[in-house]
Amino acid sequence: MSHKPELTDFIRSTFPSVWALELMCYLRRRRDESVSREALVSALRASDLVVEQGARSLLAAGLAVIEGEQKLRYQPVSDELDALADETAALYARSPDAVRRAIVAGATSSAVAFADAFRLRKE
Repeated sequence: MSHKPELTDFIRSTFPSVWALELMCYLRRRRDESVSREALVSALRASDLVVEQGARSLLAAGLAVIEGEQKLRYQPVSDELDALADETAALYARSPDAVRRAIVAGATSSAVAFADAFRLRKE
């Protein structure tokens, strides 16, 4: 990907799946709205589980908040985080495959690191 390394790091560490990225993009476009889980499932044509997992990752990353009756709203905790989200959404619109590859590479490296933790070593 031909962009800033910090953007690649942000993408890999924030979005465990393309679904989470799609959820963030959807909420960003409606940044003044709080959206129910049912509405997100319908709009994204996703399952409850996919929306729940995506919401958890956005909450953990500081990109969203829960309001009212368990509705999700895009609200980054800082302007810097908002700028990274903007750059990510713009890159995803321009080059979706590059962003997808970064997400998959991030998930793969996490899985390999987890598996390596159980590797038996000779003393």
